[in-house]
Amino acid sequence: MNDITPTSATSNIDLPATTLDKFLDGKVMIEQPAKGRHRAGLDAVYLAACLPDTTTGHVMDLGTGVGSAAFCAAWRLPQITVTGVELDPVVAELARRGLRLSENKSFANRVRILEADITAKGSLRHANGLHPLQADHVIMNPPYYDSSRFRVTPQKDRAPAHALDERGLEPWMRTAKDLLKEGGSLTVIFRADGLHDLLDTMQGRFGAIDVIPLRPTATSAATRVIIRATCQSKSGLRLLPGFSLHKGRGEDFTEQATAVMRHGKGLGIEHRR
Repeated sequence: MNDITPTSATSNIDLPATTLDKFLDGKVMIEQPAKGRHRAGLDAVYLAACLPDTTTGHVMDLGTGVGSAAFCAAWRLPQITVTGVELDPVVAELARRGLRLSENKSFANRVRILEADITAKGSLRHANGLHPLQADHVIMNPPYYDSSRFRVTPQKDRAPAHALDERGLEPWMRTAKDLLKEGGSLTVIFRADGLHDLLDTMQGRFGAIDVIPLRPTATSAATRVIIRATCQSKSGLRLLPGFSLHKGRGEDFTEQATAVMRHGKGLGIEHRR
């Protein structure tokens, strides 16, 4: 990890000090703020790994941040194009800078970053480039916490990435549904105790819902859930076997977790109709 203090930028945005961080054992590199804003990690890698190995078409990453999940998905899936959608102009600019890094040249021409508010009303979203029916797949890692139920960080630049506003997940699901073609897939990673909120906002919009627990160890309660679903499907919900990150508390990563995080392997979750 290297600290970088930008001396110039391609825009008038005042960028903070940043770090360069390796993902997928250096196959992907991201530039992200050293402090003061959300820093990407494990969730982004697992979100990208949820897309099946046979995925093709256009993927949209809602709330892409500095592009971590979008970049990882583009690296492992050579038949996709990706649009990362981000509201914060600072991290959106860092995502664009990340695409110019030499480590990312193999996929950079298949990824673009769009600045837009995914929670805005439909007419405004559409005017800003979030047109209906443009995505074959949507992936997203929404802010984990409801500002009405959890204490939100006082750091104003970090708060939007950590806490949903009073509307909760509703605008995220509404936008995902609007963007997806019929039969397109949605993949979400979220905290496990927010599963009810996720499923509630998906009613009438998505079917063929698969719930996959993500556990620290094989004997631990899940702290994250991965949701795979299909737009406008009438198929029912399934609870699938989960994934464990560590062999035991304080121990090394499992072989599967290592394959995902270091070698860019997918989780083997197929798109269900």
